[in-house]
Amino acid sequence: MTRYPDDDLQLPSSDESAQAREASQALAQLLEQPGGTVRVSDGVGSSVFELPTSAAKMLLRILSEMASGNAITLMPVHAELTTQEAADLLNVSRPYLVKLLEKGDIPYRKVGTHRRVLVSDLLDHKERRRVEQKRDLEELTAIAVDHDMGY
Repeated sequence: MTRYPDDDLQLPSSDESAQAREASQALAQLLEQPGGTVRVSDGVGSSVFELPTSAAKMLLRILSEMASGNAITLMPVHAELTTQEAADLLNVSRPYLVKLLEKGDIPYRKVGTHRRVLVSDLLDHKERRRVEQKRDLEELTAIAVDHDMGY
């Protein structure tokens, strides 16, 4: 995972993982209820507010990762990344990412001599690749079926 200078990225302790597991289970139950509204209180009822459903779902994902002992980081989709950070996000080498940028597969802009890539453009590319891979796998499966290869 990419580490950013302002992140305090560290693995959760075993106590934090256990707390996250309990909280994620409770939050999942709240989200399953009709309406899916999540109300947060300080326990004595004086500080109450509602979480938007989308925020509660994101919090559930965060808690689930923590419960598994994983460190996570949040990043706005409009954030710009360096080529190394972008390559890390896609789990590819930086030279391969630069080739994708130069081919026009992923938009970027230059800041001086440095390339910057939007997180949203990286996520779009990742989704396009997933769709292409699924389509290719379905084609291969159809060919295998046509040729009676045991599928």
